[in-house]
Amino acid sequence: MKIYAKKGGIQGRKIKTIMAPATQTAAVEVRRECILKGLCVYLNEDPEKLVKDYLDVDKSIATAIAETVFGICVIRSEGAEPGDDPQDVMIVLEGVEVMGELGNVAFAVAMLLGLVYSLNLSYPPELRYTFEVLQKILMELDAHKLSNKVQVLKTLLSR
Repeated sequence: MKIYAKKGGIQGRKIKTIMAPATQTAAVEVRRECILKGLCVYLNEDPEKLVKDYLDVDKSIATAIAETVFGICVIRSEGAEPGDDPQDVMIVLEGVEVMGELGNVAFAVAMLLGLVYSLNLSYPPELRYTFEVLQKILMELDAHKLSNKVQVLKTLLSR
């Protein structure tokens, strides 16, 4: 989180907005979700490509899920506080809900990584660096070949 705080410019402002719920609650699930979304922004990727948030009153949820190729959909109650549990957290692949009722975004990301490996799927190119960090830094799989962006982040994390 210290690395995120040092980021300036447009990315820094986006990260501060994403990290705001983490300061409003003590729930570790919220902090993990904010950190994962912040990682996408830090790596110059769109967090909405990974985690899509919807309100339970939104009538276009079914259409949006059907149009999702790869990602996590979170359905929240209207007026929910940052620390409140979402109504549903699901993994969607090719417009089909593969897993549902996962509880929180961090667990859903871990399950998504497992699905990618077990089904031998490719990472979406628009989230290339995010998944590279998750695979090579956090899981330490094939960690000897890193892209420049990921190598810089790994160096900053090791300080």
